[in-house]
Amino acid sequence: MTKMEKSNSFSLRKRLVSFRYAFNGIKNLIKNEHNARVHIVGLTCVIGFGIFFKIGLIEWIAITIVSGLVILTELLNTAIERLGDFVQSDWDETIGMIKDYCAGAVLISAVISVIVGGLIFIPKIIEMIKNFC
Repeated sequence: MTKMEKSNSFSLRKRLVSFRYAFNGIKNLIKNEHNARVHIVGLTCVIGFGIFFKIGLIEWIAITIVSGLVILTELLNTAIERLGDFVQSDWDETIGMIKDYCAGAVLISAVISVIVGGLIFIPKIIEMIKNFC
């Protein structure tokens, strides 16, 4: 077996190490990015609301998908911003535009998640208010 074939062969240890890198990336995102912490607080509130209102399986699936989308776009946004800063430390119009596109992606994913959350929770809140009054 050549050296190249050895480096490309499957290794459970390498797979486990790659998970450590992935979790380290998520940890660093939460530790270093204010917006990521805002998203995590929002997600925690949504999970609490979901438990309180006893939402159904399909609703949990929708919440999981849109929440994952927000965290995913925040991770990609941060990675691309860091890469842009590494490649060009001075302000650059093209890199600025790329960063704006990424920020826009995060905003769109967050708006979609708020819409989905509203569709799930607003009727339940209205029903709770009707039953209370």
